[in-house]
Amino acid sequence: MSVITQTARPKVNLTLKVPGRRQDGYHEIESLIVFAAGLGDVVRLVPGSKTSLRVSGPFAAAIGGDNLITTALARLAQAEPRIELGSVVLEKHLPVAAGLGGGSADAAAVLRAVRGINPAYAEVLDWGAIAASLGADVPVCLADTPAFVTGMGESIRTLHGLPRLPAVLVNPLVPAPADKTAQVFSRLAAPPARETRRATQAPGPFRDAAALLVFMREHGNDLMPAAVAVVPEIETVRATLAVAEGCAYAGLSGAGPTCFGIFESGAAVDAAVGALKAVHPQWWIVGADLGG
Repeated sequence: MSVITQTARPKVNLTLKVPGRRQDGYHEIESLIVFAAGLGDVVRLVPGSKTSLRVSGPFAAAIGGDNLITTALARLAQAEPRIELGSVVLEKHLPVAAGLGGGSADAAAVLRAVRGINPAYAEVLDWGAIAASLGADVPVCLADTPAFVTGMGESIRTLHGLPRLPAVLVNPLVPAPADKTAQVFSRLAAPPARETRRATQAPGPFRDAAALLVFMREHGNDLMPAAVAVVPEIETVRATLAVAEGCAYAGLSGAGPTCFGIFESGAAVDAAVGALKAVHPQWWIVGADLGG
């Protein structure tokens, strides 16, 4: 069987609210999530080969500890010992621990690849549950489509017809604590989550990008102040994007440190990328189309 290739696209939290903290210490979220077109890690599965993982690419060396792909393969074997797996090659093009769900997207890409070569188990296994067992971002990355995510990430409502947004993604590539996300959430003063919560209505539909931007400005990212306290460079990046010519909105994805700027056109994105790289060559700066 031929090699199966999947692109693990970066997820971007256009908004992220934290309505409460559960008794077990985890937080409830409400987040409008989209994916960036035209970039991402590349995951290749060689079916039938001995289960293994090889990592290459510009950010391969930055991966610390166990790779979530290895955990995903083990979880699949545990869920169904007869399932066909294989060896995985990962080309790591996204920064690590960046607020873009890179590791989660990689694991989700492996799940999609394995599901594709195992049609007999496509409807039998609970792929969503396997994804959720790997991490809060894995289920939405498995879906790989714009969604409104609630709960601990397990409740996913697909959003259709979301306007596409020309964007610039920027990561300062500064050292961050290994437990960055845990530190950010620990600094939140979120109230106790209600034991019984009413279902939150999914946003939209949005008639155009301007209407979506209004929603983004109203809701923002509750993690921003805590994330800046853990990685101060985030505010420098966000402020730099905000004053770039043609930028209509600048925000933070997840717990950072990657920030995103929404621009008025693709031409404005290209100009901003060039200008930012000239002044900040040490930053990771890419243009992206956010949406589907």
